[in-house]
Amino acid sequence: MTMEPAEFTKAYEGLRPRQKEVLHLFLQGNIDTQIADQLHITPATVRQHIKHICDAFGLSNSENRGSSHRSELITLVVKYRPEQLQYSTVSHQTNCTKILLSYHGGTDLDKSLVTELETFLKDRGNDVFIVSGSLRMATKGLQQISAELNGCDRLLLLLSPLAARSEMVTEEVRLAKTFQDTRPDNKPAILPIRINCPLSLLNHDLRGYLRGLPQQEWHSPNDTPTLKKTILNWLASGETPVTVPTSQKSFPTLSYSITPNYPPQPVAEPELPRGQVELASAFYVERPSIEDRCYEAIAKPGSLIRIKAPRQMGKTSLMARILHHATQQGYATVPLTFQLADSKLFTDLDRFLQWFCAFISLELQLPDRLADYWNGIFASKVSCRSYFERYLLANMTNPLVLGLDEVDRVFQYPELAADFFGLLRAWHEEAKNREIWRKLRLVVVHSTEVYLPMDINQSPFNVGLPIELPEFQVEQVQDLAHRHGLAWGTTEVDQLMAMVGGHPYLIRLALYHIARQEITLPELLITAPTDTGLYSDHLRRHLWNLSQHPELANALKKVVIAEGSVQLDSMQGFKLHSMGLVNLQGNEVTPRCDLYRQYFQVRITSTT
Repeated sequence: MTMEPAEFTKAYEGLRPRQKEVLHLFLQGNIDTQIADQLHITPATVRQHIKHICDAFGLSNSENRGSSHRSELITLVVKYRPEQLQYSTVSHQTNCTKILLSYHGGTDLDKSLVTELETFLKDRGNDVFIVSGSLRMATKGLQQISAELNGCDRLLLLLSPLAARSEMVTEEVRLAKTFQDTRPDNKPAILPIRINCPLSLLNHDLRGYLRGLPQQEWHSPNDTPTLKKTILNWLASGETPVTVPTSQKSFPTLSYSITPNYPPQPVAEPELPRGQVELASAFYVERPSIEDRCYEAIAKPGSLIRIKAPRQMGKTSLMARILHHATQQGYATVPLTFQLADSKLFTDLDRFLQWFCAFISLELQLPDRLADYWNGIFASKVSCRSYFERYLLANMTNPLVLGLDEVDRVFQYPELAADFFGLLRAWHEEAKNREIWRKLRLVVVHSTEVYLPMDINQSPFNVGLPIELPEFQVEQVQDLAHRHGLAWGTTEVDQLMAMVGGHPYLIRLALYHIARQEITLPELLITAPTDTGLYSDHLRRHLWNLSQHPELANALKKVVIAEGSVQLDSMQGFKLHSMGLVNLQGNEVTPRCDLYRQYFQVRITSTT
């Protein structure tokens, strides 16, 4: 449901007093029975009130009558009235901390740790809710997880190797960070605990969300007493602890520009896809016409490269290689993902640009000199420009390449986006006239179609080198299969691509598990579009996102049940394409692959 702020305010003010009371308690994380007890009504009456509240916000329609829209309701309030998301007064009065314990499979030893921690926390008066693999698969499990994340005080995140690569776990952390950034109490606080799971196993997005958080480790029951003490200190202080179990090992910070000291091999041990493909990986599929054009462009003064593609197409991996190539030429490089920025930064242009400048200074190992260049008399953009020109670029003897990843996040704040992207365009234009700006080269990476009301002369999205990443072709998939040690011909490749198309992530995930003899190709194809198949976690993440945006779910439903292509509202088509769910040919929309067609034909009707 897309709403303007004025529409939201009108709908909210139109609620009856009792409906506002129910909404307030619901947003505090209370379940129906708790709301009923506090308001002296029945749980059935609570459910009826919540249904009418959803109706008032347009979160129901004739096609999905009777379906739950609670997670979408939370999403709307997070966006337009975050002050409603307050810590429950009941919890304060009873001194009961609501802890969400997230866990996703592992060994029996790991499971015994979960049970021990649950008992340990409950014995000390805490309210513990466990999110497990079975709940993630339940019919209303995704809505329940959203509500519990919204209402909890703490997220105890247990990261087994399975959890570390799970798209569903990553989505839970993303949502928790969203609540954390928008709630006045900055909750839920997050404590990651890696269970026999090195940092290198965390997928790319998860590493980004957890960056800056000290992470605990557990290797054996010998670590449990220390871990319990650490958790108690965390609960008592409200801060994420710095101390870790004595068995912790040190892992290097992963960077876009790491240069491994070994070359990629033609055939290598299967490598689980986790987002960015490491520089020396044997499983990175080159698109020579694209890489060569990017390497040529980055060497040009004042250059700007724009990389656009749906999720999981290899955008970040390509950016990493462009930055690595630039490093080999002696250039200074700074990768920056806007995933790292707190939501509060996007509400104030001055704070945002100061953070932007300070981050780049830090990565270049230069002292922060914002106080010297930020003058309140001038506009923020003038101060930012001065900081770059008179300090950062002035201290560069060689070119500086900025790799700006996940810029889609900036698109969510149109006023700030117009100013920031207008600034980037101005710097690009300055390179035509002034020598110092010729040092700056930009790589801008995004998934979403740029749909901002910007002056065509101020937008950076109509200049520079545009790069759109295509799907893998048959020859590339066959070559990748051979690198996994699979003696596949065109028959096997055609069978796999008939299900998942040339989707890079889905192709690599299949080849990894088939090469490890964990599943056969016929077994994969039979179970692929189900909740028990290899792609279950991936599909459930998409389903969760769609459940929070019913207008997109309804649009996708039209696409997957149609025999041919359909036409959608342009914004809906752009968003579904950026999510990687559909193909766009002009105004014609079709499912991205048969996997999505089969799965969402069944699941989207029963859950939205």
